[in-house]
Amino acid sequence: MAFFAFVVLVPSARGVYYAFTDWDGLDPNFSFVGLDNFSSLLDDPVALRAVWHTLLIAVAVTVIQNTFGLLLALGVNSIIKTRNVLRVLLFAPAVITPIVTAYLWRNLLGPDGAVNSLLGAVGLSSLRQDWLGDPQLALWSIVGVIVWQFGGYSMVIFLAGLQSVPKEITEAADIDGAGPVRRFWSITRPLLAPAFTINLMLSVIGGIKLFDQVYALTGGGPGHATDTLSTLIYKEAFTLGEFGYSIALAVVLTIIVAVASTSQYLLLARGERAAS
Repeated sequence: MAFFAFVVLVPSARGVYYAFTDWDGLDPNFSFVGLDNFSSLLDDPVALRAVWHTLLIAVAVTVIQNTFGLLLALGVNSIIKTRNVLRVLLFAPAVITPIVTAYLWRNLLGPDGAVNSLLGAVGLSSLRQDWLGDPQLALWSIVGVIVWQFGGYSMVIFLAGLQSVPKEITEAADIDGAGPVRRFWSITRPLLAPAFTINLMLSVIGGIKLFDQVYALTGGGPGHATDTLSTLIYKEAFTLGEFGYSIALAVVLTIIVAVASTSQYLLLARGERAAS
């Protein structure tokens, strides 16, 4: 506990204090400015857009990734002969370092990258886009990269839940005439409640804190079209030298993560108790 306090709690408390100052990160002389940094955040359109982008990415990644992961889990939980190979291949992207994945996809999604080249080769040149340079597409391209990488991670958690579902129950429902959709909704879905809780919490928290992929893919651009709170914190601190303001942004990000994770856990835990 003493070590944890030394490396985590004390620096965090000092960081919260600096959020109420005009410290530039270097000068030992700084002033206490109260809530000025937080009021500046409310008046900063770039910061407000970053908050919106952060929440949008978190929601989009959570919904799409978990839907995709659940479908993959249902697929590889079947009796197809290649299911073990498919599990390995689908999970493989999740073990790659996110920054490596981001640089890989930055090349693939470039104006002359493999994605546009493939579209041109199959006669779909009209669909060629500047995937990371178009403000309307860049954010969704980032979401697509994240889902591609971590969809297999969600799949593994759902797959573990599916394999714990007693076969006797599903076989009995099948004998009683319940179809695949009915069996999933009435039997499998309630028993997957713990897997849903884990996946949804990991996806929401990861989406809110997202930094690596955004910074490597677009750097928050074009303009500020893909800036999130994490990328804005980095820019304000290490590019503009506004450490006090950047720490205020970090405090806001921490509050958002705490509120989102706590409320989500309470709701999902209630759902688990109802399902059991």
